[in-house]
Amino acid sequence: MKKISWHELKPQVKEVWVLSLPAILTQITTIVMQYIDSAMVGSLGANASAAIGLVSTSTWLLGGITYAVSAGFSVQVAHNIGAGRDAEARSVVRHGLCTALCVAGILCALGLSIHSMLPTWLGGAPAIRYDASKYFMVYALMIPFSQINSLNSSFLQCSGDMLTPSILNAAMCLLDVVFNTIFIPHFGVMGAGIGTASACAVISLTMAWRCLLCNPHLRLNRKETEKHGFNPEILKKALKIGLPVGVQEIAMCSAQVVATMIIAPLGAVSIAANSFAVTAESLCYMPGYGIGSAATTLVGRNIGAGKTDLAKRYGNICIVMGAGFMAITGLLMMFLCPFVFSILTPDLSVRALAAQALRIGLLAEPLYGVSIVAAGARHRRYLRAEYDEPRQYLGGAHRACTVARRQFRSAGHVDGHGDGALRARPFDAVPSENNKVL
Repeated sequence: MKKISWHELKPQVKEVWVLSLPAILTQITTIVMQYIDSAMVGSLGANASAAIGLVSTSTWLLGGITYAVSAGFSVQVAHNIGAGRDAEARSVVRHGLCTALCVAGILCALGLSIHSMLPTWLGGAPAIRYDASKYFMVYALMIPFSQINSLNSSFLQCSGDMLTPSILNAAMCLLDVVFNTIFIPHFGVMGAGIGTASACAVISLTMAWRCLLCNPHLRLNRKETEKHGFNPEILKKALKIGLPVGVQEIAMCSAQVVATMIIAPLGAVSIAANSFAVTAESLCYMPGYGIGSAATTLVGRNIGAGKTDLAKRYGNICIVMGAGFMAITGLLMMFLCPFVFSILTPDLSVRALAAQALRIGLLAEPLYGVSIVAAGARHRRYLRAEYDEPRQYLGGAHRACTVARRQFRSAGHVDGHGDGALRARPFDAVPSENNKVL
C-alpha cells in the first residue's frame, strides 16, 4: 500500500474542514435554538416536556423514512454532477420531487389517522395524552414541508453548495423561536408544534426556490422536462439506494419507540428526563453531522467522477475527524451537563435523572461519531455486487432489538424517587435532520 505523506494529505484534510464548517455552524445554531425551544416547553412543567418526549421517537420514525427518500435521489444527483452530467442530475431532481411528495402525503395521512390513539399505544399517562396527541397531529401536517426541505437541502449539498442549506436551516431555527414565542403562550404544547411547523414551511419553500430556480446545476426548465420525461431507471436506482437506508431507519427508530414504551409507565419525570438527555446530547453530534455532510459531497462526487481511491481516502479522513471531534464534545458534556439541564428545566428531579442517563450515553460518543460519518460516506455511493447493504441492515435490525432488551434491563432508581431512567439514545446510524425533539 502506498504511504501517503502529510504534505499530500494536508490539502484534503483542509478541504474536508472547509466543507464541514458551514454544516457545523448550522448544527451549532440549530442546537442552540433547539435548547431554547426545549427550555420554552420545559418552563410549562414536566408534563409538557413528557408529552413531547412521549411521541418524539415516533416522529423520528416517520422522519427517518423521509430521509431515506432523500438519500435515494441525492446520491444520484451527486454522481451525475461529479461526472459532469447536469441535465441527468436535473432529471433526477424532478423525479425525486414527485416521488417525495407522494411518500410524504402518505405519511401525513398515516400520522393524522393514528394521532389520537398513539399516546395510548405508547403507554402514556392520561394527563399527557391529549397534549401528546395534538403535538403529533401538528407534526404529521408538517411532514410534506419537512420532506421538501430535506430533499432540496440534500440536492444543494450534493451540488457543492453547503452554504445555502446552512444559512436557511439556521434561519429556520430562529423562526422556530419567534413562532414558539407567539404560539406557546396561547396553545401550550401544541403551540410548540405549530411554531416549528410554521418555520419549516417558510424555509422549505425558500429552500426549494434556491434549489430549483437559482442553482446553476439544478435549476429546472420546461424544455428539459418535455425532452426527458419519465425515466423508470431513476426510480429503480433510488429504490436500491433508499430501501436499505429506510430499513435501517425503521429498525433503529422502532427500537427507540419500544424504549419509549418501556419508559412511559415510569412516569412523567422519566419521560421528561429522557427527552432532555437526548436534546442535550445533540450538541455532541454537531461535528459528526457536519463532517458527515462533507463526506456525503466528497465521496459522492469522486465516485461519480470515477476516482474511487480518492473517494475512499476522503471517507477515511472524515471518519477519523468525526470520531476525534465527537470524543472531545462528549468529554466536555460530561462536565457541562448539570449546567445545561439547569437551563432546560426548573425541575430538580428531572435534572438529576437526565444528567445520570446522559453521562452513561456519552461513553459511546466517539463510536457514534464513526457511525454517523461512515454512514454519510457509505450511503452516498454505489456499492459493488448490487449493494451489499441489505445484509448489513438486517444485522442492524437484530442490533436494534438487542438494544431494546438491554434498555429494558437498565431501569433503575435515582435518589429514592422511584422513577427509573432508561437511556433512549438516538441509535440510528444515519444523520437525520428530523431527529430533533421539537
